[in-house]
Amino acid sequence: MNNPYENELKALKRAGRYRERNLSDESLLDGASNDYLGLAHLNELHTKACETLNSFTFHAPKSSMLVNGYHSIHRDFEQALCEANGFEAGIVMGSGFNANIGLIEALGRKGDLILMDESYHASGVMATRMCDAKIEFFAHNDPKALRDALEAANQKRIIVAVEGIYSMSGDKLSRDILEICEQYDVLIILDEAHSSGVIGENLMGILDYYGITPTANMIKMGTLGKAYGSFGAYVLSSQHISDYLINRAKNVIYATAPSLYDTALAHCALNYIKNNVTRLKEAIAARQRIVKEVLGITIDGLIVPIEIGDNVRVMELQESLKEELGVLVGAIRQPTVERAIIRLITRLDIPEETLVCVCERFSHNRVKS
Repeated sequence: MNNPYENELKALKRAGRYRERNLSDESLLDGASNDYLGLAHLNELHTKACETLNSFTFHAPKSSMLVNGYHSIHRDFEQALCEANGFEAGIVMGSGFNANIGLIEALGRKGDLILMDESYHASGVMATRMCDAKIEFFAHNDPKALRDALEAANQKRIIVAVEGIYSMSGDKLSRDILEICEQYDVLIILDEAHSSGVIGENLMGILDYYGITPTANMIKMGTLGKAYGSFGAYVLSSQHISDYLINRAKNVIYATAPSLYDTALAHCALNYIKNNVTRLKEAIAARQRIVKEVLGITIDGLIVPIEIGDNVRVMELQESLKEELGVLVGAIRQPTVERAIIRLITRLDIPEETLVCVCERFSHNRVKS
């Protein structure tokens, strides 16, 4: 059978939704990736991670965490994350996508109900198709919709899945949703991929932002490939939930343990963030002010969604910005978003004067709300 998906690929091209991989161009300023703090460019962290790794007799985990792959590098980072975030226990995992799949598939048992924000990441949505729980989606970041769903529910165990900052819209989780979950005594999964390292008094994420102490019902998933400038993920929880995941989460049981280098690198990044909180917060606030002043958009983190509404046009704008200013931005099309957007990441590596020019370039192209 030759070219069995030829028609599907042709349809994607006609719709302006065809995707390709392009090699990263180091000559461009990066306004597209999720390396929010610019730590992926900080060689001192790479050097420290290598020094850590060189002090051991082997440099790869070699097996599952439950066989022989659980290393002191993993344990030390888990303990540091727990201390920084106020949780009892932690598990490092392979990636944010991997963590969401393993977490939701393991937690959602027969007779349970998972209530998921309709804008939750695709990995979580995919995971709902793999578990035995009943699945319902509620209106994005809408406390009333969640309360109504909880009032109507009759399941003994309910799990609510939300994000700290949503990856495409860039808005932060409503505090009311956290309070409703506490009131109804339900489990809550907080996907902090885009909030950890970006918001909060100590830059630890949404609970830190609201000054909320974690409870036994709270589960925090965070990624290491974004603000932490590495690769991987982690899940923080009560000791009880952590013990359950070690025994039920297939991505923990059956996958090779996370990379030792990436875990050590992320630990170095965590220490860097803790030691530079004031300076990093000032730099984040400066970029938020620029976006507000030039585009009139208030952003909660460092994600700027600029609605264009046309798949072809966002690709054209992306190319023109590379040519005119030497800056790469994200061109996000359906089905990832309902309407095509330019997704600008105001990374701390981008000079403020350049960010002003980028925002000015888009001030006349976005769809006015």
